[in-house]
Amino acid sequence: MSDLPGVFADLAGQEAVVAQLQRAVAGKTTHAWLFTGPPGSGRSTAARAFAAALLCEFGGCGVCPSCRQVRAGTHADLLLVRPDGLSYGVRQTRDLVLRAAGAPSGGRWLVVLFEDADRCTEQAANALLKAIEEPAPRTVWLLCAPSAEDLVTTIRSRCRVMTLRVPPSEAVAKVLTERDGIDPATALRAAKAAQGHIGRARLLATDPDAAKRRAAVLRVPTQATSLGLALTAAAALVKNAEDEAKLLTEQMDEPEREKLRQAFGEGSTGKGIAKAMRGVAGAMKDLEDRQKSRATRIKRDTLDGALLELAAFYRDVLMTQLGADVELANEDHRDDLRALAAASTPEATFKRIQAIMRCRERLPLNVAPLLAFEEMAVSLIQPLL
Repeated sequence: MSDLPGVFADLAGQEAVVAQLQRAVAGKTTHAWLFTGPPGSGRSTAARAFAAALLCEFGGCGVCPSCRQVRAGTHADLLLVRPDGLSYGVRQTRDLVLRAAGAPSGGRWLVVLFEDADRCTEQAANALLKAIEEPAPRTVWLLCAPSAEDLVTTIRSRCRVMTLRVPPSEAVAKVLTERDGIDPATALRAAKAAQGHIGRARLLATDPDAAKRRAAVLRVPTQATSLGLALTAAAALVKNAEDEAKLLTEQMDEPEREKLRQAFGEGSTGKGIAKAMRGVAGAMKDLEDRQKSRATRIKRDTLDGALLELAAFYRDVLMTQLGADVELANEDHRDDLRALAAASTPEATFKRIQAIMRCRERLPLNVAPLLAFEEMAVSLIQPLL
């Protein structure tokens, strides 16, 4: 089993961070923490494990009712914030700050775990800063962001920063094998392909559709050998990503709408029901606006994921060209890597990676995804020397 104890068992390769968190639990914790690290490093997992340890009378045993409730996100003294849209507004933040000013219901702490805190708008960040500057005496704030620079200086300067690294593939594979029962060879192959991202590795190892989508992305470098084929590949990438995002969105949207209708008593009869139903229209409009924002975010995240897969492939091509003794994310495509490496130069490969990264930068700027992907695909086949 994992060498890490209790609630920290899922933090593969983060022994140094776990040691610091355990010391804080056993001693005196600061009132504000910022967990940073690249995608897949486990910053949200670390923050939730720390929250569980703070709320557990045994320091994070992982098996008591308190630890199980934190894992499920239902603990009475845990305020879990997960922005599901493109941004987190000032009205939402002010409501959160008001709730965070209360006292814990039974334990030592009221813990606010704010995932993707970098999605706060400027006004929301100012409201959040006020709460962190003057926190309630028994409230602990746990913020998560890709890097400290993603938050305003005044917020990050008041937080203790915990920086997580991308865990080694072997550590990720060990978690998949011991916790999820995945055979070691499949677990290691998925861990390498996911570049240390535990959630992504589990998906690749257990979901055939996810593996097929990855395979489709990795066919682009070998298929895009002419202008027509490059444009076709770009269109296919965008369509596959949009179809995946649409499916994910639909799976979340309808249950939320049904829950809202039930909350307003749709289908019921009796006094007051007519008035309640008049209010459902406004609430439904607010919900639809939030769902639209979330759908846009999911679509962008899905497209970005495809670009990261593509960039990792060309990184492996570059490493092959340079003869670098490093782990390859796409060892299962070694023949393709060698063929492309032999057909080009390191300089050309580096420019292709730059073209992919430019495409990533343009997506948040509301550039039409198809146009951005087509430009990138053309760059992949142009003579770049």
